[in-house]
Amino acid sequence: MPTLPETRAQAAQRHRDERARAEAVAGALDRRMAGVANARVVAFLASAAFLLLTIFHRLPTWGYLPALAAALAYAALAIWHGRLLQAEAQARAVAAYHQRGEDRLTGAWHAHPPGGPPLEQLAEHPYALDLDVFGHGSLFQLLDEAATAHGEQRLADWLSSPASPDEVRHRQSQVEELATRPEFRRDLAVEGRLGGNARVSPRAFIAWAESPTSMDEVRWMRPLAVVVPLLWAVIVAGAAVDRLPGELPWLFLLISAAMLLRARRGIVRSFEGLELGQRGEDRLARALSRLELEPFTSPELRALARGTERAVAPSVAMRQLARLATLAEQRRNQLHVVVNVLTLWDLHVFFRLDDWRRKNGSEVAGWLDRLADVEALSCLGGYLHDRPDLTTPVVTEEGPRFVAERLSHPLLDDAVPNDVSLEGPGQLLLVTGSNMSGKSTLLRAIGLNTVIALAGGPVSARQLSLSALHTWTSMRVQDSLEQGVSFFYAEVRRLKQVLEGAGAHPRASLVLVDEMLLGTNTRERRLASEEVLRLLVQTGCIGAVTTHDLSLAELARVPGSTLVPVHFQDVLEDGRMRFDYTLRHGVVQSTNALRVLALAGIPVRGDARE
Repeated sequence: MPTLPETRAQAAQRHRDERARAEAVAGALDRRMAGVANARVVAFLASAAFLLLTIFHRLPTWGYLPALAAALAYAALAIWHGRLLQAEAQARAVAAYHQRGEDRLTGAWHAHPPGGPPLEQLAEHPYALDLDVFGHGSLFQLLDEAATAHGEQRLADWLSSPASPDEVRHRQSQVEELATRPEFRRDLAVEGRLGGNARVSPRAFIAWAESPTSMDEVRWMRPLAVVVPLLWAVIVAGAAVDRLPGELPWLFLLISAAMLLRARRGIVRSFEGLELGQRGEDRLARALSRLELEPFTSPELRALARGTERAVAPSVAMRQLARLATLAEQRRNQLHVVVNVLTLWDLHVFFRLDDWRRKNGSEVAGWLDRLADVEALSCLGGYLHDRPDLTTPVVTEEGPRFVAERLSHPLLDDAVPNDVSLEGPGQLLLVTGSNMSGKSTLLRAIGLNTVIALAGGPVSARQLSLSALHTWTSMRVQDSLEQGVSFFYAEVRRLKQVLEGAGAHPRASLVLVDEMLLGTNTRERRLASEEVLRLLVQTGCIGAVTTHDLSLAELARVPGSTLVPVHFQDVLEDGRMRFDYTLRHGVVQSTNALRVLALAGIPVRGDARE
């Protein structure tokens, strides 16, 4: 078992070392391929020279032997060159994997493709946009190392909705084991990406595998597909020795052509469905094989790797399909029409593809589902491996609860940690503080750590104990000129969604609201905010609400109130504002809006800043 890094710097150095090693291997392979390519040219020229010299009687008949030997050498060198090409692609994929790992630890990960669902599809999601779960600079972008689109979707699903406490604990044990298996995680990610940067998308492939077989209408042709080419060969032989008319072989080919024309619809339907799967069968086979070979200790991981007991392993079945897909791909060859008519190639291949679907089609979705689970778990395991300061949270049955020691924002490298305690129904932090002091960052730290904890991953905290929580946020509200929705009405609609969500999950919701009801006047904002807070408390949720309206803090002084006033503050040193981003109890005693205006160069009267 490899030694885990003790610090993020150590993890980054390990990625650098592995990347350098892989790049050195790729460079050596590249040089070797150049030599093999030159040898292929020599072998080809030698074979051609000996052949031509012999044909034109410049050499005796024995000249065919060195021509044949050179041709065989050329074929062997071509095979060797192909294998070297695959090995070089593997080494470069490994180097790219470790480069991405290093980027995640040095802040360069923002340049990676963000992936995940399109943001326009998330407008009504309870928290995804407000908490930066998806999109550029998001939690998903930081975590994602899935090899297939199926695995990427599984990770996105886990970050989009909380799992049950039992499921979270099952995932945690698997994530902790996968954190100790960096070679397996690397191999799984690399196998899925080989052959291109695009991830294999199994969805269309699963649809093809589960669809009805396409050659049933012409099943009667199967024995004829063997007999007809053999009969044609016999007829050709007979015609060659003048036992049969010379026109007969050509006329007999009309039978083959008619059979292919009759079967064309089923062949085309099967081929088009197979192509929609992006011909990723070989990469999926390698990923499944790597999964099957790993000696996991976790019972859950062993079950995912083994799947159902069957005579042929899923990876073997996928390799069989990859070979058949390669044979089917010969339809694109310019000589395929000739070969097809002579041998009935398509009938043989697509009958066998139907056999494969009958035998394995119903199980394909299960295989790839298990692979997707392991990919998502590996993303979380890699996150834990590279950040030894992360911790596995404790998920409790009773709640609502969110109690954290030294909690920090997982997307910020130098985030200041704070303790947060939310215990019991209706407990809400009422967060006040000056501008830019860290109020919104605190809300996102609470929300993002809740999201990743209930996905089964590690959190940015020394300790975290939480119950199963449904998260609801109102933080990035936008108006819409196109829809005729004002900022205030957009706020109201979002708060309605929050209230309805928290009401639908009483005593099991986490609510995070940033600057409630900014789009209206001060008096009405105060009255409306009080009412929203009252309704939130009635749902039994926990959470945090930020505000610049210091008068709202008076609500915390009402006997029996579950509102907890906390604040951030700033200090003025040498004419500059300084923030320590430390959460303190009570209500902030100073504000900085006018100082921010002055520092930005907007002239503010001196007496106004008093």
